[in-house]
Amino acid sequence: MTQSLLAICQQASREMGKTAPATIISNTDLYAVQLLNLVNSVGQQLVTEHQWQGITKEYRFTTVFYTYTADTTLDSTTISSMSSTTGLTSTPTYFMVTGAGIPTDTYLVSVNGGAGSAVMSRAATATATAASLTFSQVMYALPSDYDRLIDRTEWDKSQFWELLGPGSAQQWQWLKSGYIAVGPRASFRVLASLFQVYPPLAATDYLGFEYVSNQWVAATGAALSKTAYAVDTDTSIFPDRLMIAGLKMRFTESLGIAPMLQLYEKDWNRQLSIAKAADAGSATLSMSPRPSSNLINWNNIPDNGYGL
Repeated sequence: MTQSLLAICQQASREMGKTAPATIISNTDLYAVQLLNLVNSVGQQLVTEHQWQGITKEYRFTTVFYTYTADTTLDSTTISSMSSTTGLTSTPTYFMVTGAGIPTDTYLVSVNGGAGSAVMSRAATATATAASLTFSQVMYALPSDYDRLIDRTEWDKSQFWELLGPGSAQQWQWLKSGYIAVGPRASFRVLASLFQVYPPLAATDYLGFEYVSNQWVAATGAALSKTAYAVDTDTSIFPDRLMIAGLKMRFTESLGIAPMLQLYEKDWNRQLSIAKAADAGSATLSMSPRPSSNLINWNNIPDNGYGL
């Protein structure tokens, strides 16, 4: 992340034998406009090409729940005389309702704080007065720069176990609708651009996961904050030679010049392989792997003494 947008476009132009533009952003010349669009397409493609360490982030949040008393009526979706409605929101529908007389997969549809009442997505199966109901937030917004999850990084850090998932649509509906679907571990799924958790948790658990960010561009001297070049002095997280090779390949491809395209594609693939290999450390693979000895066995007990 050293050369600016302008420097990359100028270098690629010189290598292709073309006059380097003096500016890129706000330049109305068709060549400069094309360079800007092509170099942005290169960067946006690279985001999806690899799990780059520079745009991999950790995300942490705490689950939310509230327990209030309320009155329920058989075959009615209205709950009334609520002890409080503080914290409850229904737009969008983030909260699931649980308690005696509440069917499974019941969500909060609307809240009337002034009247101390709310409406559920399913009717109550019993009439009760001052029943204890739990309102658990089961849907959480993803990070604003979210591009995609990194598998097997989703953990409930309060319970010290990995979250189960993501499951298929069929598995998710089985969890929320089946007779035996609730166990000690929570499951998750990304649905409707929300991180969804099931079963509804009645605790403030600390959850987290790693994800790939879509922000690969930074202003001079600043952190990554953009999904495309916007200023001539902007820089990217990707190696300069990779960006230049990609820009040359895309430009030649747009012209349909087959001989030069093959040459530039070869350079692009080589630079991409180098960049991926150099991006972060790699595990050492054994040709004869075997589990390590974590417990006491004949290989790690003393020959004598035994603490005497």
